Amino acid sequence: MDYETKIFPHTGGYGHYNRVVVVFSWFPNFAVMLNLLSDVFYTLIPDSYHCKPDPQLLPSAFLLSNLSKQDYLSLVIPWVNGTGLSHCELFKYPPNSSDFTEHVPREKVACTQGWEYSHVAGLHSNFVTEWNLVCSDYWKIPLQHICFMMGWILGYIFLGTLCDWLGRRRGFLLSISLSSVLGVAVCLSNSAVVFLLLRLSQGAMLAGVFMSSYIARLELCDPPHRLMAAMVSGFFGLFAELLLPGFAALCRYWPILQAVTTLPLLLLLSYWCCASVFPESPRWLLATDQIPQVKRSLQEFSIRNGVCLQDEMYPGETLLSEIDSTYGDDCQPRYYTFLELRRTRVIWKNCLILSFTLFIGTGIQYCFTRNLHSFSTNLYFSYFVRVITGALGCIFICLSVNHFGRRGMLLLSAIITGLSSLLLLALTQYLQGGLVLVLSVVGLLFSQALAMLSVFFASEVMPTVVRGGCLGLVLAAGCIGMAASSLMELQNNGGYFLHHVVFASFAVLSILCIMLLPESKRKQLPDSLKDGESQRRPPLFLSRPARDNLPLLCTRPPSSEYNPDNYSRLVSATRKMLTKDNLPYKISEPADSPLLSDSEAQGQESETQRATVSQVS
Repeated sequence: MDYETKIFPHTGGYGHYNRVVVVFSWFPNFAVMLNLLSDVFYTLIPDSYHCKPDPQLLPSAFLLSNLSKQDYLSLVIPWVNGTGLSHCELFKYPPNSSDFTEHVPREKVACTQGWEYSHVAGLHSNFVTEWNLVCSDYWKIPLQHICFMMGWILGYIFLGTLCDWLGRRRGFLLSISLSSVLGVAVCLSNSAVVFLLLRLSQGAMLAGVFMSSYIARLELCDPPHRLMAAMVSGFFGLFAELLLPGFAALCRYWPILQAVTTLPLLLLLSYWCCASVFPESPRWLLATDQIPQVKRSLQEFSIRNGVCLQDEMYPGETLLSEIDSTYGDDCQPRYYTFLELRRTRVIWKNCLILSFTLFIGTGIQYCFTRNLHSFSTNLYFSYFVRVITGALGCIFICLSVNHFGRRGMLLLSAIITGLSSLLLLALTQYLQGGLVLVLSVVGLLFSQALAMLSVFFASEVMPTVVRGGCLGLVLAAGCIGMAASSLMELQNNGGYFLHHVVFASFAVLSILCIMLLPESKRKQLPDSLKDGESQRRPPLFLSRPARDNLPLLCTRPPSSEYNPDNYSRLVSATRKMLTKDNLPYKISEPADSPLLSDSEAQGQESETQRATVSQVS
């Protein structure tokens, strides 16, 4: 049965209960973004740090001298032109030396007693200062971020498929439970390796929380309200990003900040007890042929929306009896995975294109934020610019996408993102600082809009039976783009230029790919694989109706749609007319016997003609 037209309106549509459930689905986005973005403060390297002086490397006469702290550090730690005190080296003096000038023979050695750090932005200690991940151990910082993103990738792929097998509610409850437990365990980490493994596992569970709530929210909305419901959840994530620096400044230490970001996850465990605030999606139940469960779910939605399903909606039958007659009593549930995509063509194409656009939207943001660092090295400058551009991107999507369509706005976002990237790549050394800043902000704004719209577009065009697995593949591609920046940092930004060139080229290529996507504006969500395959690419430009209306090439007007009622009346009228005795006309009997074949009839006719000719002659 068609859920959008036959079932959804008769259960109250987007009624009061649906709105309440959608509101409760926004809070998981707030909790997930808090935990995702806290990684920025956990792995932030302090602006200034140096080795702790080691008395064993200094002569005894030096220890008894009366020097100021600045003079003492200048004699103990090498000075690096342009950066100040060395981060990773100390001076080692001869044992019996009494000369403390620069002419004394001394060698440089690595730090032996640890480091002294300035306060990290918002925190007094973090992942870096706790385990001294600087100098030779610096590579562990981008590795931690890569592993964190790897956890999100695995979570999107496997938990997305799990949402298609277990359902949206059970997938959400499983993910929120494990992510809460792992969040508490991260607070108790006693080594960098344990911290890394726990963050990887927590990232996988957070991915399940985000995706299950996103899909459940979408499937409870009708076409006019889908966009706004998705974008308001984006504002909840931006609100969490806005509050996070204040939480970091109040907590000061990373274990306390981790406990604060885990608290919203613990509060979401109340959804276990209150099933009504996060019910199972009736659309998914119907798409997977779980008839008893979908009937109970529809009755609950109709009662809470103030609609009675027992009233007759069709002549002589109710909605529930229509479901029974359509699916039967022995209907067995059917589940699908993203592996079913190998048998499809349109769904696989849409999934691949939207994965590509999301990969570009998340990966190219590093190119724009790196330009912001040249204007200010303060973390908060680039951080809040990202928040502001993200909010503007949400507003841009809300105002334009419902009017101009998903595909058109996705195409516009890709064009402006690629154009900004190409201009920065080719003209940065010729432009003034203000123009570089404007281009970076514009590119960052539309790249975030490209990423958000790609996720929303993918959730609309993927069928319900595989929506979790397909959306998981798309979101996993976005995480790969986010991890690309850490790969650059792992090589000390040695490949930044190549990174910028590759993503700028991809942005231009995505413009051609977006043209192959269908349009989902004001259309119902596809439920089966057949519905997903029936989506076709609309023309880019609307054709004029009178373009081919030429006098010599008149086309027949399109036939009206088939109407079974009109057809049945026509058949009954024809039957009555043929059964009447007093017909206004006489049907002549055929000259030939109906039992004769065509060849025999032709033979008799030819003999008659020959006889007639012989008489005339």
